[in-house]
Amino acid sequence: MDKKKLVLIGNGMAGIRAIEEILKLLPDYFEITVFGKEPYPNYNRIQLSKVLQGDTEIKDITLNEWQWYEDNDVRLYPGESVTQIDTETQKVYTDKGKAVQYDNIIIATGSHPFILPIPGANKEGVTGFRDIADCETMISASRIYKRAAVIGGGILGLEAARGLLNLGMEVDVIELAPFLMDRQLDETAAHLLQDELEKQGMRFHLKKQTTEILGNERVTGLKFADGTSIQADLVVMAVGIKPNIQLAKETGIKTNRGIVVNDYLQTEIPNIYAVGECAEHNGIAYGLVAPLYEQAQVLAKHICGMNHQGYKGSVVSTQLKVSGVDVFSAGMINESNETKAIKLFNEWQNTYKKIVVKDNKLVGAVLFGDTTEGAKLFSYIKKGECVNAYLDSQQNRETGESIVSTMADDEIVCGCNGVSKGAIVKAIQDDGLTTLEEVKNATNASRSCGQCKGMVSDILALTLGDKFEKGEIKETVCGCTDLSRDEVIAEIKAKGLTHTREVMNVLGWKTEEGCSKCRPALNYYLGMVYPKTYEDERESRFVNERLHANIQKDGTYSVVPRMYGGVTNADDLRKIADVADKYDVGMIKLTGGQRIDLLGIKKDDLPHVWKDLGMPSGYAYGKSVRTVKTCVGAQFCRFGTQDSTGMGIQLEKKFEGLNTPHKVKMGVSACPRNCAEGGIKDVGIVGLDGVWEIYVGGNGGTELKQAELLARVKTEQEVLDYSAAFLQYYREHANYLERTSKFVERVGLDHVKEVILDEENRTALCARMDEALAAYKEPWNEAIESETILKDLYNTVIGGK
Repeated sequence: MDKKKLVLIGNGMAGIRAIEEILKLLPDYFEITVFGKEPYPNYNRIQLSKVLQGDTEIKDITLNEWQWYEDNDVRLYPGESVTQIDTETQKVYTDKGKAVQYDNIIIATGSHPFILPIPGANKEGVTGFRDIADCETMISASRIYKRAAVIGGGILGLEAARGLLNLGMEVDVIELAPFLMDRQLDETAAHLLQDELEKQGMRFHLKKQTTEILGNERVTGLKFADGTSIQADLVVMAVGIKPNIQLAKETGIKTNRGIVVNDYLQTEIPNIYAVGECAEHNGIAYGLVAPLYEQAQVLAKHICGMNHQGYKGSVVSTQLKVSGVDVFSAGMINESNETKAIKLFNEWQNTYKKIVVKDNKLVGAVLFGDTTEGAKLFSYIKKGECVNAYLDSQQNRETGESIVSTMADDEIVCGCNGVSKGAIVKAIQDDGLTTLEEVKNATNASRSCGQCKGMVSDILALTLGDKFEKGEIKETVCGCTDLSRDEVIAEIKAKGLTHTREVMNVLGWKTEEGCSKCRPALNYYLGMVYPKTYEDERESRFVNERLHANIQKDGTYSVVPRMYGGVTNADDLRKIADVADKYDVGMIKLTGGQRIDLLGIKKDDLPHVWKDLGMPSGYAYGKSVRTVKTCVGAQFCRFGTQDSTGMGIQLEKKFEGLNTPHKVKMGVSACPRNCAEGGIKDVGIVGLDGVWEIYVGGNGGTELKQAELLARVKTEQEVLDYSAAFLQYYREHANYLERTSKFVERVGLDHVKEVILDEENRTALCARMDEALAAYKEPWNEAIESETILKDLYNTVIGGK
């Protein structure tokens, strides 16, 4: 039977959750095509505030890696938008000129940030806070400017403000209402929140209406209705969202505030569904993840032809994600003539609790300072529990009984994903789960906002009893196995395992094919254990590594040829220019790593581009040593004391092609002015008069970390040896996808020094490094001349493998 053609318009959380649910029910029924306007795989938009606040990185909020799409035969077109739906021919058309046939469509176009229609709103430095690009705008601005204004004192505005504080900016928050989060908090909780955030450095302007954004081309400040004004170099609009319904409107689908859907998420055209923030059900367009996931489950069952009572709307809860502040609310938050409230304010501990009761049932709650009861209260509110049931549970807590022990099995623990306590307990017992990561992978609990992690851990402890020792619960490679990284490597060595599938079979992997997290890790570990004999499994690498290029926002690719130490010559520049002309390269840009980046290359052209360049790859996509940045050094600079360029070229040529747990960046400077920025590199070398300083464990990304001094040496050979020993120790002991900054922090610099500064250890590590480097059989410039290699690469690209 031919598969039905399903097109998903929108690569966000709600749409992809619907696809996940469909794949669970009928994995081989649909041929699935996904169009997403952003150049990323599906990511957790809820966690953007944590990225902005520096608590995590973009890769950590990715929900479905590129590999997931391949594994599930989902054809993804990133950076591409659907511009037309032809309901007569049942085709969709995109801004890249594609036409795709469909049997069913899911519209999941999400929403846009609402930008106030006031003078100056289009000035440079005005942004919303909705996606990764907005985060990048704010992060970039913080490097140049110091004064930020956030318009909107709701959840999103406060999370943005906290992030901007973390980026070193002065932050003013402007709110039209008389107190913060007026839709989620009562006045008492709002004042407590304001006091706490003011201690963190935020300045608040309440009951202020912004009437104009000041400045010429770039914003310089805000003007208010009362005639006052403030200065600002960056303005973040966080005053709400608008469902993105334009495509539906143009198609003739009924819309109101959102795309109007029935209880099965169908639009007026039965084979076209809508889900998520763009959908309107019974007059409500939801903006929180929990109801959107409930909608996705209903949609999946209906489109798969299975019975379901339909979507009946959602009771919502909210929780603020600001470091050091715990706030929760659900249901009705304000008293009325028909309600009564139970209130408890502990001034000493700065905690506040209000339970709203109507007709003897719990209908709402507000918590500040201690939100451990949030999930339980939310469950009671959704079920309309009697207030006496809640009061009885409070008495049990006072006797020291755990909150999870008093929860019924049907009570929801993870509101975002609708996971009950009973579902978690059953998964732990049936599947032998012992870690939070395993529970997350098996049940989706704590997968989204992460606020329920503590409760999930408590359920683990309660279920496992004496077998649970919190301090010793290991971190497994992924949810496919109960084994840790160290246990997997030990088993590979002990049993002589030589292939990723062999590892999975012998070590009892729970999934036959593994996943996008464990396959690249196993491929790396096998190569590290058997550097001389292991044949790298290209199919187990991430997509960018297989294509030797980085995918960009518009679906094109970026190619970076290698330039040792940032040094080039006229011949290579001519090759680059010729390739740029021949393949209509969109942009030629110098990178921060002193390379030339060719952007805007079509996927089909990649093999030919590499062949015409005839240059080694700069591995800008690889989990490998990428670049060694250098200053001009003693040969030209009047301050230089060492040959930094020559040293950098030696390092780059020595470690070229070396596989590492994560990307590795290096820098060599000829004097303490450190123009090559070695202080924030994985390995940084600084030349002094007669001495080289070697620094390790730096990171120049979102989570800035200064490198730490490992050693001072006198000769260039010692620089090579100490660097090799450190990198080999990192290769052998780091978790896959663990940067050197995290590795050094985890094991401790003193321990690293103890290992590397010992001559016997260092010699042995260098010998193992030489073995690993010797396994690099074909430099890229030879590989592209091989017809077999080129054919394989061509098939990967053109065949879409």
